Amino acid sequence: GIAKSRMVVLTALLRLRQVCCDLRLLKLDNVNPANASGKLEMFGELLEEVIDGGHRLLVFSQFVGMLTLLKERLTEAGIEFCYLDGSTTNRAAVVEQFQTNTAIPVFLISLKAGGVGLNLTGADTVIHFDPWWNPAVEDQATDRAHRIGQQRPVFAYRLIARDTVEEKVLLLQQSKRKLADAI
Repeated sequence: GIAKSRMVVLTALLRLRQVCCDLRLLKLDNVNPANASGKLEMFGELLEEVIDGGHRLLVFSQFVGMLTLLKERLTEAGIEFCYLDGSTTNRAAVVEQFQTNTAIPVFLISLKAGGVGLNLTGADTVIHFDPWWNPAVEDQATDRAHRIGQQRPVFAYRLIARDTVEEKVLLLQQSKRKLADAI
């Protein structure tokens, strides 16, 4: 019935969003990691630029599988990082480690686990690896770096795959923002 049709549509949308991030998220055979994600390549360039500029960054994704791929990328590059998702039990300790150890330039965070309640003023750059339908959720995540005690301007980047469902998500966000502003 309607519920089953709706589930099929939501699953298809999820897959389309995952394709924008990295083909390996789909668990297909014969995906070459070297060209599985243009977005990951762009992230690598941005990461290098941000770290070379002496900045520290929060990286949000709603896909734990994508965060796992980012962990692998950082490990291969020899870049230290902190990590937090819904299964992290010692949240406060991980946050404290990032806040106090300025040698760690990157904090990978799942959007749902890290959207609220964290004070991460150690970072002055935020990267949203994938867009979320509700702009308020992204804003709350970005605000982790905008807390009281932040000494520097905070820059936020959204990585969006051109001509994909992600552009539609951005349009949806903009219309939701306009509606919220009107109310």
